[in-house]
Parts: sequence; C-alpha cells; structure tokens
Amino acid sequence: MARTPSAPGQADDNSSHDRIPDSSAREIELLHVLVSRRGTHVDAQWAIHPQLKHDLLPNEWKEVTDLMAKVTDIVGHRFAQVLSQAESTSSGHA
Repeated sequence: MARTPSAPGQADDNSSHDRIPDSSAREIELLHVLVSRRGTHVDAQWAIHPQLKHDLLPNEWKEVTDLMAKVTDIVGHRFAQVLSQAESTSSGHA
C-alpha cells in the first residue's frame, strides 16, 4: 500500500511515535556530515554510503555533490558563528 505524505500541520496516521518498533528493522547511515574545529578553524566534511554513490547516475551524483557542498558550507559557517559568539560571551566573565 502506497503512503502519501501528510501536508505540513496535518496529522500523519503513521507518525513515528505511533509505530511499533520492528525488531528486524536495520538502521543504515546513508549520509554523514562532520563538523570539527581546531582552535578557530572550523572544517565541515560529508560522506555518502558507498552503495548509494554506486547506485546514483552521474548527473544525480553531481547534484548530490553540489548540494552537499552547500550544506557543509552553511553548517560550517553557522557552527563558526555560534562558536565565535559562545567564546566572546564566555571570555568576558571571570
């Protein structure tokens, strides 16, 4: 049976909190984003599951690569902003 997504603000009959956990279900990490810092340098990297990469068409892989470059740029920039704000507020207090 096909399941259609519910509209924003609409209740979903199959919401995750109503589901009974399936003991045979496996979690597989398809996409991973890592943001790290050394001193004031912030680095954001991403990785994709090898099988997913293999299954993508060349134009799909390019689209994923372009989008993930934007994601890591946004996440890294935001992380650096938050870190900078946290350090500036904590350094003024003894």
